[in-house]
Amino acid sequence: MKITLTRCTQLSLLLLSTCAGAAQAATYAYVSNADSADISVFRLDEASGALTPVQTLGVGGTVMPLALSPDKHHLYAGLRSKPYQVLSLAINPADGRLTQRQAAPLAESMAYISTDNTGRWLFSASYGGNQLAINAINPEGLAGEVRQVIKTGPMAHAIRSAPDNRYVFASVLGADAWLRLRLDAKTGQLAQDKAPAYALPEKSGPRHFVFSPDKRFVYLIDELDGKLHVLAFNQDKDTVKPVQRVSILPADFTGDKPWGADVHVTPDGHFLFASERTSSTLAAFRVDKKSGQLTRIGTWPTEKQPRGFNIDPSGNYLLAVGQLSPQMSVYRIDKTTGSLKSLGQYPVGKGANWIEMVKY
Repeated sequence: MKITLTRCTQLSLLLLSTCAGAAQAATYAYVSNADSADISVFRLDEASGALTPVQTLGVGGTVMPLALSPDKHHLYAGLRSKPYQVLSLAINPADGRLTQRQAAPLAESMAYISTDNTGRWLFSASYGGNQLAINAINPEGLAGEVRQVIKTGPMAHAIRSAPDNRYVFASVLGADAWLRLRLDAKTGQLAQDKAPAYALPEKSGPRHFVFSPDKRFVYLIDELDGKLHVLAFNQDKDTVKPVQRVSILPADFTGDKPWGADVHVTPDGHFLFASERTSSTLAAFRVDKKSGQLTRIGTWPTEKQPRGFNIDPSGNYLLAVGQLSPQMSVYRIDKTTGSLKSLGQYPVGKGANWIEMVKY
């Protein structure tokens, strides 16, 4: 039986959790497991970094991209097996458990999903369908119908809104382009610029990207050449200028082809991490907060083929999964040096590929 939680019920649970005090604060990690068609839920001990299994939720399909609603009430999960769907999963802040509330069609098999800053619109990027799309999200936080589909060059890979929510940016791997699209936040319609916001070198293969916490820079990882781009972001014009291009490959890299995957910045903006799948490593960089430039700290081995990782909201821990590994690694981030210390490994499902984290 499917349980329906109203927005009031969710708010009440959140208030109860908040009133329990700092001692009851909790951080939860959500891992999508494509091949076992489920999502693993863990509670993170904020003092030790230890994980406690909370739930394994079967979703009935190849689950890959995940996205949190801005209000932290819902987790959205994209299914890349037919029928292509986005699931709206309510999060219980008292224990982190998920309850499926609604399933809605996606326009294609989507490699990436995210929401705008208001939580009214769900964006998606299709690698195989060469397109971007928008689904509406209703006032109850449930993703619904597809509102718009926009054709792109080959292999659209990621899509995120700008900090001001006026524009949306998208990476198109096969076109070596980072697109800018104006967002009408009232209607949920996107209008693409004629020229890319940033044109990359041929066969770079732009993949995932993040904005710095202070909104002054964009960090864009390539899939095909093992590079990471630092772009200065003009907050008034929503434009970028290249600042730096660095390698994410380990010094002893011996693979035939680089295979960049994911990138994240610590909440304080001091450190950046990137994953590389051929070498199964995590690269760490110190961020110069004035210039945005990166200085290499080191490289750490991690789970095999690390498609996804994430950093907890405190910035103390990094969690990483590998698509060819049955476990997830937890690391403590040294707040002074940015180095990683392995704390342990925990079983996850098959084909683990994405991690989202939330703190209540």
